[in-house]
Formats: sequence, structure tokens, C-alpha cells
Amino acid sequence: MRPSPGWVADASALLAMVHEEPGADLVAARLSSSAVSAVNWSEVLQKSAQVGVSPDRLETRIRALGLRISPFDVLDARSTARLWTATHARGLSLGDRACLALARRLGLPVLTADRTWVGLDVGVTVELVR
Repeated sequence: MRPSPGWVADASALLAMVHEEPGADLVAARLSSSAVSAVNWSEVLQKSAQVGVSPDRLETRIRALGLRISPFDVLDARSTARLWTATHARGLSLGDRACLALARRLGLPVLTADRTWVGLDVGVTVELVR
């Protein structure tokens, strides 16, 4: 049985790893103990496909490294919508809020490459990967 995740990864963090950008090593080191919302996973697959990375091969590779993909359900949808008030001034997207909603539900910190998240007051610890 795999241990519970210790982190929630944002799409920006996973994309940094996939595309070998700054912060990739930190994300790779924590991947086996991380979860990602299915919403954010869709974003990773779509953005990777735009640069010629096969979504099927990427998913096989990343899941083999231990990343957990968490379903996005009705409760997550409600929590994501409620986060809009606290985050819209910083321009956070639906995907960003889905990541934060999952982190709040699981009580875990978030790994992100998005500096606009620093200082958010939404009950989630944010760690920058770069």
C-alpha cells in the first residue's frame, strides 16, 4: 500500500518537471508523494501535447513515478467556486483554484511555479519550486 500523499502539485510544477525547467529536480523528488487534481492533470496533458509530447506516453511515465491523480467531484467543484472571491484579484484560473481546493480538502501544501500564489490567504501552504 502506498503512503498518503504529502503534497498537491499544480500544473505549473508538473510542467516544469516535464519540460526540464528550473525547479524540475524539486518536483521530481516529491512526485512519488504527490497528488494532482484531474483538472490540473488535463492541463498538463493539453499543454504538453501542444509541444509534441504524447499525452498517453506522458501519463504512463508520470504515473509510473507514483503521482496520484485525484478525481474532481461535486465537493471539489463547490470549493473551487468558493475560492474565486479570495483569488480573482490575482488572476488565478479555474485550474489554479481546483489545485487549491484539493490541497485544502487533503490538508496538504501545494507545489507551484506560479509566484502569484505567494501570500494567498486560503488556508493552504504554498511552496514555490523555483
